[in-house]
Amino acid sequence: MKKLLTTIIILSLQVVCAANAKVISNEKIISAKVENASKIIKELQNDMQSYTKKGSGPFVAAIYDSEGNLVVKVANSVVNEHCSNNHAEMNAIKAAEQKLGTYDLAPYNLRLYVTAEPCIMCVGGIMWSGIKEVYYGVPSKKVEKITGFDEGFKPHWFREFKKRGIVVYGNIEPELGEQELHKYVNDGKKVYKPSR
Repeated sequence: MKKLLTTIIILSLQVVCAANAKVISNEKIISAKVENASKIIKELQNDMQSYTKKGSGPFVAAIYDSEGNLVVKVANSVVNEHCSNNHAEMNAIKAAEQKLGTYDLAPYNLRLYVTAEPCIMCVGGIMWSGIKEVYYGVPSKKVEKITGFDEGFKPHWFREFKKRGIVVYGNIEPELGEQELHKYVNDGKKVYKPSR
């Protein structure tokens, strides 16, 4: 039974090798989407240092419309704004909702790009926001290993998003993102971690 369940889970995710990394998705992988996401995520990862110099980071997110126009771009601001909810994805969703004057982003057919895999809170926020597609860089296991941040419990979130009509592509340009996370940590910048 365990072997059958593992096979089903593996078959439900599409995998493609690109730039020495395995891009994963909950739909049949479309190379044009991967190429576009790669370009945007590289830009976000390259922008990270400018945000961290201002006390933000180490994660950056952007929301684009279906025509490829930037709607918003923001960083994680948990530490500098003293609010544990201020992850990059949550900040981006909030900024887009304020800009568009709505709590329901679904009619706008928006795409979220982020430098790392969304944590448990951000997965919930994305699901309830109406975002249609999500593209991320560094997977949670690497984020946890580099920063020590607890990404939370996200059972089968790719499959759950697919059931709700949300496309996910992950592991896009993770090496550059990992370098930026290492730099952030090695520079002694604060990583949000609640006391246990």
